[in-house]
Amino acid sequence: MDIQRAITRPPKAHAPAGTHSSTDFGYLHSVESGAAVDGPGMRFVFFMAGCLFRCVYCHNPDTWKLHNGRKITLDDALAEVKPYAGFLRMAGGVTISGGEPLMQAPFVGEMFKHFKSELGLHTALDTQGYLHASVDDEWFDNVDLVLLDIKHSDPEVYQRLTAQPLQPTLDFAHRLQRLQKKMWLRYVLVPGWTDGHDDIARLADFVANLGSIVERVEVLPFHQMGTQKWAQLGMDYPLAGAPTPTPESTAEARSIFAERGLTVF
Repeated sequence: MDIQRAITRPPKAHAPAGTHSSTDFGYLHSVESGAAVDGPGMRFVFFMAGCLFRCVYCHNPDTWKLHNGRKITLDDALAEVKPYAGFLRMAGGVTISGGEPLMQAPFVGEMFKHFKSELGLHTALDTQGYLHASVDDEWFDNVDLVLLDIKHSDPEVYQRLTAQPLQPTLDFAHRLQRLQKKMWLRYVLVPGWTDGHDDIARLADFVANLGSIVERVEVLPFHQMGTQKWAQLGMDYPLAGAPTPTPESTAEARSIFAERGLTVF
């Protein structure tokens, strides 16, 4: 199956149902002030609330509901990161993750704008790209790097895995290529779900064809760290008891991407 598709300029931006459209305030799940795995260097990470995906291996199901987050203004967001800004300018930057940040695209766009203009920080967006059509190209002007999560290369499996279609995410990857926006691919390796050789090879071909915008590929082994959160929410965890990938299977997955000339971690 070929997952390539010709992409034209995205349709006029619109806010999908269930998303948050205010630029004055947003909903924040949590922050992390010393993250080393969410972009280059040391990062201050904002985890925004709200997500339309229902991934079977999600380790943060508590981020799904938008209004479960803490209401914050732009001044609040700036106040969170300002004490670290001097260090972050030298050592890393700020990443907006989730949940799914594009659930609150207008407010998140304002955050990025002021993190650049007022604090001079390197910025990264951690997203699965599904809602990218809700923003114009200019929205990405203040985003230095996109951490793009593509969860599978087969549309049917992707739908079962996430409860959403794959194509919008692939369209987003092509949009980043058109915009020449740097990206890191993130791929979670889940035994029995995302570890098939042919599935990984198909995705690796797709990513390699994006060209020089792809700075690196991160193969992230599945873990059981989210089990307790599902239990606390009174939810049955679909992958309870599922194994973590072996070192050998993780190395094999990374080698498939590396064979296409991609830089892999």
